Amino acid sequence: MDATGMRRALTRIAHEILEKNKGFENCMLIGIRTRGIYLANRIAEMIMEIENVPAPVGEIDVTRYRDDRSGKQEQAVEQVEASKSAGMDIQNKKLILFDDVLFTGRTVRAAMDALMDLGRPKMIQLAVLVDRGHRELPIRPDYVGKNIPTSRLETIEVLLSEVDGTDQVVISQQRRLNG
Repeated sequence: MDATGMRRALTRIAHEILEKNKGFENCMLIGIRTRGIYLANRIAEMIMEIENVPAPVGEIDVTRYRDDRSGKQEQAVEQVEASKSAGMDIQNKKLILFDDVLFTGRTVRAAMDALMDLGRPKMIQLAVLVDRGHRELPIRPDYVGKNIPTSRLETIEVLLSEVDGTDQVVISQQRRLNG
């Protein structure tokens, strides 16, 4: 996917969010660090252009909520306290959680755990730029920029101008390990 394809996909997602939620009242965009926050910010700008209403954006770091990390509990409490003090009020709001690539679903599960520690949202919806399949958890996105079926030997890298200086999605082949 090149920059034009990415822009079109995000524009479509912005329109779908507005349609599904009948506007943007009581909604908030939450970007999963790192690239999800940039996508959420882009969608917020598009919603402002389309509806002329501000779209609040929050950011969440799920590193400490991952189930493949050890010693996470103390650090997780610190992260929640930092988010609360930053004024991210999610109570009774419709949250649209953003990530760049949906793969196994474990990052999204971690994000939902982190959000629940911040409060009780009315609803959580999921938006992803790329859905590559291979789910290990029963998680399905509400908004998808592009479905890209992959093998487990392939990786998908989303490059964003804010971080990488360019907008594109790249698929690469991993080398097989002998053994």
